[in-house]
Amino acid sequence: MSVNDTAHKNNSTWNRQVYHRLKLALSLGLRRQILLAVCDDLYLRNQVAARLHSTLAYPVGQVLYQSSNGQENSTPAYPRLVTLRLNLNDPNPLIQINQWLTNYPPPIVGASKDNPGRPFPVPAFQIVGVEHLTKQPVAIQRLFLHYLRLSEQYFSTQESSRFLESNLLLWIPRPWLSAIKQSAPQFWRCRTGVFVFAGEPTPATQNLGYPERFSRSGSLDLGNIEQSILDESANQAELRTAATEFKFENNSNFPVEVQGNRVHKTEEVSPSTTDLLKATPQQQESTNRSGGSNNQSLSSLSYISSELTELVIATINTSIARNTEDSLQPQQILLEIEELHEKQVSEEILAEAYHRLGTLYRLRIEQGESTLENLMVAIIAYQEAISYDEGSPQLPDILNDLGTLYWMLYRTPPNSEEGQTYIEQAIEFYQLALKMISPQTHSETYARVQNNLGTAYGDLARFSQPSENWQYAILAYSEALSYRTADMDSLKYAACQNNLGTAYWHLGQYNQPIVHLKKAIAAYNEALVHYNPEEEPLKYGMIQNNIGTACWNLAQYEQPAQNLQVAIDVYSEALKYRTPANVPSACAATQNNLGTAYWHLANLPETTKEARQNYLQLCISAYEEAIALADSLSSTSLSFDLLASYNNLGLAHYQLVIDKSFNGDKATRSQHLEVALDNHLQALNGLSKQPEVYQTTFAYVVKTIRAFHNELGIQGQNLALSKVPSQLLPEILSKL
Repeated sequence: MSVNDTAHKNNSTWNRQVYHRLKLALSLGLRRQILLAVCDDLYLRNQVAARLHSTLAYPVGQVLYQSSNGQENSTPAYPRLVTLRLNLNDPNPLIQINQWLTNYPPPIVGASKDNPGRPFPVPAFQIVGVEHLTKQPVAIQRLFLHYLRLSEQYFSTQESSRFLESNLLLWIPRPWLSAIKQSAPQFWRCRTGVFVFAGEPTPATQNLGYPERFSRSGSLDLGNIEQSILDESANQAELRTAATEFKFENNSNFPVEVQGNRVHKTEEVSPSTTDLLKATPQQQESTNRSGGSNNQSLSSLSYISSELTELVIATINTSIARNTEDSLQPQQILLEIEELHEKQVSEEILAEAYHRLGTLYRLRIEQGESTLENLMVAIIAYQEAISYDEGSPQLPDILNDLGTLYWMLYRTPPNSEEGQTYIEQAIEFYQLALKMISPQTHSETYARVQNNLGTAYGDLARFSQPSENWQYAILAYSEALSYRTADMDSLKYAACQNNLGTAYWHLGQYNQPIVHLKKAIAAYNEALVHYNPEEEPLKYGMIQNNIGTACWNLAQYEQPAQNLQVAIDVYSEALKYRTPANVPSACAATQNNLGTAYWHLANLPETTKEARQNYLQLCISAYEEAIALADSLSSTSLSFDLLASYNNLGLAHYQLVIDKSFNGDKATRSQHLEVALDNHLQALNGLSKQPEVYQTTFAYVVKTIRAFHNELGIQGQNLALSKVPSQLLPEILSKL
């Protein structure tokens, strides 16, 4: 790739490609690479740099090391990627790297009486802040280029420094790329790769000792995952099922309970919020000595890793505008940790301080502030706590929390592109926690982690090996239920049964559908026993909806009439609690499901003519209610395909008219056909980016216009054509 590439028409696509190539280069484990990342948009640079850090800095395998003899040896949480801001007073990135390695040498792992062990690999380093040199004196700018020229000795001698084993990623704006090529040719010749991101230049701001925000909406779109994996066809693509409720956001007990943007974690073994937020006299003294909330004092900490410090500063800068107390708490804890390092206190005391910092940010996350920075501070702080106290009795809980935090990274935009990596890391942490818990002595904690593990496997099934991962989820939920009984906690027991039912439902989409769907229904019914509809109306209604969908699905394999009737009955029961006033989006989803069940029941061969007409009318009413609610919730994410619902409603009106038992007059026939055509056209209008579904819907439009002619003659056909957009007429006329 030429380093002179100009801006690209589709910056998002280009930047995604460059990002993945850069991440791959850093992930390969090669040594002595010099990578130059060119980016003029500082917001984009910060987002990509933070993304690389959150993905590569703290892989799970480096938290607890498994030795070859099978014995577990804990090691410090040592990063694979370190982020450093260029020191503008002495802009020598290689000295900064060596200083970091002096302060944080790679730990030795696998040591024993007969084995000296081996050091961890030296991490890669990404340097940011070069753009601030533009506002520095010319002498400082020349000094930076001079240091780069001198760097040739680091690559030509064998005993120079540990940097020989490391990788360097230098973030620079485009003007500095030209300056390096001209004024530091030796450094330029040593480069391994140049990665140019497209974006508008951002004016460099004065360096205040803290980084710019690591995220900005719209800066870089690294892709999204599908919101639901339940979008199956029903009856040879004539109708698409509305059974898209089987997502975990409605469940009551997975790693963190998500309701909207709030997160409620269960069963914590941590200091209370009140205890956590009390500032000790030592903390107060540190704060006063540092000049209150002066961020500059944090930027000069010498014992705490710079990546943790800068992430905390970034969170403080956003907290100041909302709540001064929120900004002081992490600063106080960070200054206390620095003071504890200076006093060389025991590792257990240091671990507790890092744990308190992680818990503070975990509480913020539970309150809805699940930003990338907050998640990363909590992760790094907890990993630091592990590194200083490997025998802490809280270690299983910390590992469980780390698993949940990585799971939340997957659920926090814009991290969906790295979803599989984050979920796999979460699974490893949950599995590590389970190795340290005796289910006989800590049954509650063991069951919680197994439940979390099941949910993580369910999310992993979105990305790879769905059948195998849903089977793993079932094993985890079943294991949790071995130690989480209804007598211990009926609501948590019911929630885990609901999760188990969902896992069986998904597994039934891949193999042995009858067996697994029946097990899903059994698990849902077991969960339902423990939900009082008066006390838990929304959860009761949710599980009734899930039972209905499983029965609807089972009807495709056996006893269709009986299973569809059961589905209709439980959907109707769910709608007593999923009302438009309480939960309009969930009510719309269940109404949509109800319409689909009625449609299938109407089309069974054994259904009588009179019953068919009645079922189609009920189908139409349910779809109309679903669409009306959905249209009133334009800003709310729906769990079903609204365009499919428009098509389904059109098909129901169409079938009602062409059925031989229909005895309505011409005006009534015309009315139903007009509604059918309007709904198909409404669906067609939103399907321009789905060519296959667009063609299916277009065929519905043509078929409906033909029905106008068959039922109402040429006048009916002309009426239908008058409703069709002019750009569609030539193609439609050619098919009539």
